[in-house]
Amino acid sequence: MRFDFETMLASERYRLLLATVLPRPIAWVTTCDRGGVVNAAPFSFFNVFGSDPATVGVGIGSKGPAEPKDTRANIRETEQFVVNLVPFSLAQEMRVTSIAFPRGVEEPAEAGLSLAASERVAVPRIAQAPVSMECSFMQEIALGSFGLVLGKIVMVHVSDEAVIDAGRQHVDASKLDLIGRMEGAWYTKTRDRFEMPPIALNDWNAERSARHIASEST
Repeated sequence: MRFDFETMLASERYRLLLATVLPRPIAWVTTCDRGGVVNAAPFSFFNVFGSDPATVGVGIGSKGPAEPKDTRANIRETEQFVVNLVPFSLAQEMRVTSIAFPRGVEEPAEAGLSLAASERVAVPRIAQAPVSMECSFMQEIALGSFGLVLGKIVMVHVSDEAVIDAGRQHVDASKLDLIGRMEGAWYTKTRDRFEMPPIALNDWNAERSARHIASEST
């Protein structure tokens, strides 16, 4: 099947992207407005985009025409946010924070989450999250009704039990037990993995030569 994005509605493109770009990591973003009200919301148009500077990108939509979601509005106001990652144990709490509460409602309280003070930004992090990245705002790229918010990571918190060797930055991903977003209302766990070490060029060339010699001798 071919899908011509030039002729499709934005809502149709959105549904197809959600159904095919899988799995997607989830940014559970905490922000504050100028009055200190804490917002938390999950976004799966998210990833990291480099390490110097360490950069996160989160695609954040709008409630309606010219009405950005609370997360986007708060980042514009304070230029700070925290990206928390979602473990399976907090899947239901994350689900609660995705409810379309009116502005001014604190989603962490609604979901029964605890907050912990961040070190480099004023926005608190979710205490139970196995990974939290404190971020300062870099820029926002307008993408129609979406905004691609880029942030510089200034501090990362990782659960002690998941850290194998802090000096070498070795982390046991299975102990993070993160989840990812699939299509519709479906999510996935990340503990079911398989390993494929990278292939060195010399090894690849040696293997090709061996195959070539073997084929000529038959």
